[in-house]
Amino acid sequence: MDRRAARSDGTDPPQTKGPRLLSGGNPQILKGEGDGPVQAWIAAAPGWKGDLARRMDALIVEAVPGVRKAVKWNSPLYGVEPGTWFLSLHCFERYVKVTFFKGARLEPPPPGASKMPEVRYYDVKEGALDEGVFGEWVRQVSGIEGERL
Repeated sequence: MDRRAARSDGTDPPQTKGPRLLSGGNPQILKGEGDGPVQAWIAAAPGWKGDLARRMDALIVEAVPGVRKAVKWNSPLYGVEPGTWFLSLHCFERYVKVTFFKGARLEPPPPGASKMPEVRYYDVKEGALDEGVFGEWVRQVSGIEGERL
């Protein structure tokens, strides 16, 4: 038996439940290849994080025509060759983390160090995206053999 209350006109109420937000506000999106799952993740990212992710996505597409996209592990991935990826996004409470899988090779390298020698992070807080630097890093990293994940 359906326990939802019907409206007075007999129709079911609209479903308002969207993707679940994990800790830090990172959207839980089913894995999938292509732009659709990435756009679903962006749409589900809360507030300014969604706006920031939308802008970063546009900058990535502009810098790398034909970029490949997917969502895995609740994070959008971007790459050039099938099965390899050069960066990912992930929401945290106070910033969106950009992971450059071969970021140590970039000039200048992104500021965030990792336990993995080749990985570098760029933590972007609200209103703090440096579009010029980000676009240049994306252009550089897209020319480096990606990471198989």
